[in-house]
Amino acid sequence: MPSLHDLLYQRTRRVPVTQLLVIVNLLVFIAMLAGGAGLWHSSNSVQLAWGANFGPATQDGEWWRLGSAMFLHFGAVHLTLNLWALWDGGQLVERMYGHARFAGIYFASGLAGNLLSLIAHRGLAVSGGASGAIFGMYGALLVFLWRERRNLHPEEFRWFFWGAASFAGIALVLGLLVTGIDNAAHIGGFLAGILGGIVFARPIDVTKPVSRSSRLLAGCAFTFAIVILVSQIPVRAYRWSEEALARKEIGEFLRDDIAITQAWQSILDEGKQGNISFEELAGRIDTAVSDRYEESFEQLSDLPPNPALPSAATVEMLRHYAERRRDASRALAEGLRAHKPEQIRDALEMARQSRQLASPDRTEGDKPRQKNATEPGMAKPENEHQDK
Repeated sequence: MPSLHDLLYQRTRRVPVTQLLVIVNLLVFIAMLAGGAGLWHSSNSVQLAWGANFGPATQDGEWWRLGSAMFLHFGAVHLTLNLWALWDGGQLVERMYGHARFAGIYFASGLAGNLLSLIAHRGLAVSGGASGAIFGMYGALLVFLWRERRNLHPEEFRWFFWGAASFAGIALVLGLLVTGIDNAAHIGGFLAGILGGIVFARPIDVTKPVSRSSRLLAGCAFTFAIVILVSQIPVRAYRWSEEALARKEIGEFLRDDIAITQAWQSILDEGKQGNISFEELAGRIDTAVSDRYEESFEQLSDLPPNPALPSAATVEMLRHYAERRRDASRALAEGLRAHKPEQIRDALEMARQSRQLASPDRTEGDKPRQKNATEPGMAKPENEHQDK
């Protein structure tokens, strides 16, 4: 009886899909490193920028993230483990099912796993990785081995079947014990792979084809499962496009505030030298300070008023800060024009107090966290990333 390796090699010599998947995953990781990702760990903000699966973003019309997340990894260890499993099992499964069917199983499993992950985590986890698709690959591997068990040497069957089953079982148990592992994607991918292995069955003995009814039943089960999953997609907590716009405005305001504050101080320093009249000082404060804070206040006020946004509290705080700084600078200009020392002192005190609103500890709300890191990621409700 020929070995499994010989049987598979005779029907499919090359494995271009497996090779391509490994290469693409490597290239994406290298590109992420060049774009600022960490070698051993990447923040949620980097993963999101590259297409990680995250409810508020995925459900904000970016459903392509269910696919792009399959090619993202959170670090070198995560990538190495997944590529080892992909290369080790992919060569077998691609030869078992053929190039096109293997690709179909791989991507269907990855998409199904990411969809289940989105539902299981209520859209509040940033997830990425190839292991949902890889678990589907191993599910299809088990289906093939079980179906062909009578055509394989018993010892070889036991070695491959129980080896693959043990790998999948241990990995799923670890996913329950270790935080940060997206077991929902693993389970969804594994079950999808089992059904895909039945739908795309390719028996060794071509004279004994798989019954059409079993293919149809597995296909219907997969379709029904997807329909159920889609119906269970949670209501998004907020729109990521609105959060991204808020973060962009916050960043621009903080940069502008530094420039405005420097201009304000420069004007005051020049006024202390006595080389400029109070009227001229007031005019320059209006132009360089008051008008710019008014513009910033209006821009912050135009942002979507959604209290569910992680940056909503920061936006409101900065909007109040811009308003106070605008009012203080206007009062200062009026005091200079009216030559009222008391009003000038009150305006300067108001400006000093308003600075406390933008102190570093108050702007931390704009710097969402991810688990085990202090880099930008998600705000408290979305504080975890999930490796797959």
